[in-house]
Amino acid sequence: MKLRTLGDGLQSSAIGLGAMGLSFGLGPATDKAEAIALIRAAADRGVTLFDTAEGYGPFVNEELVGEALAPVRDSVLVSTKFGFKINENNETVGLDSRPAHIRDVVNASLKRLRTDHIDVLYQHRVDPSVPIEDVAGTVKDLIAEGKVKHFGLSEASESTIRRAHAVQRVAAIQDHYSLWMREPETTKFAVCEELGIGLVAWGPLGQGFLTGAITRDLKFDNDDDLRKDFPRFTPEALDANFAVVDFLKDFGARRGVTPAQIALAWLLAQKPWVVPIPGATRLAHLDDNLFAAHFDLTATDLAEIDKAFATINVTGAPLSEGLDAAIER
Repeated sequence: MKLRTLGDGLQSSAIGLGAMGLSFGLGPATDKAEAIALIRAAADRGVTLFDTAEGYGPFVNEELVGEALAPVRDSVLVSTKFGFKINENNETVGLDSRPAHIRDVVNASLKRLRTDHIDVLYQHRVDPSVPIEDVAGTVKDLIAEGKVKHFGLSEASESTIRRAHAVQRVAAIQDHYSLWMREPETTKFAVCEELGIGLVAWGPLGQGFLTGAITRDLKFDNDDDLRKDFPRFTPEALDANFAVVDFLKDFGARRGVTPAQIALAWLLAQKPWVVPIPGATRLAHLDDNLFAAHFDLTATDLAEIDKAFATINVTGAPLSEGLDAAIER
């Protein structure tokens, strides 16, 4: 597996693994034994960056990742997140980045992850009621104590990134970024270049759409699938958006690769400090994704892809109103 450097000296595999979908958010949870086997297979194949959060489940995804990676903990990077308020019924009921709460979350996450340190600790979403300087200062103290190695922010504005970085160096930001969600190019690339921060791309396969595996008659029968509320996945939008899949399948057929491999290789071609973290629930999907780290798109390929997407009118917002409202712009 090729390596990439994010920020603050943090080096990871060119492609990581987003573990959320194994437990939460994209339909029924994967069988635990199968999920553990997949995570360990990823490590065997050279993946070093594994992403989770207390909010995925909540809690169960951290437990899964901790158990799966325990045998190889010293050779991988584990990232997790704080920032949500979770009540006694395990329901997410708002934001909470108060310093005391951050410490409580970190201590609990360390136990669930079966480790003595978190490699990258992200603020999951910006809490407007807590100054980001207080958040960054708390993480700085946790780094000094050895409980955390690197600081990250997820879906924070450029202003917040700068203010946080002035207190504690930000190693990575985690943003929604893919072929059909290119907002970070205009809102985050410049600050990443200037401050030496890496960008970890979540949703790099468009919540599964860019793999080409989703069909036009898709129905979300499971209430646990967040995509049921995404405007981009309504029947009307899906029908229009299949122009994206049609192009990727045709392009892939000519280049001998899959739509998912094109989508991931395209992300890797944008900047040397971009690291996508696609999810996978099957070994075949994992292997398909990881091949993209060894497949280089030519300048001609990239120009053709950009030209095609400039003419495709992607229909519908990529996220639900509630999820989008939590993104700081």
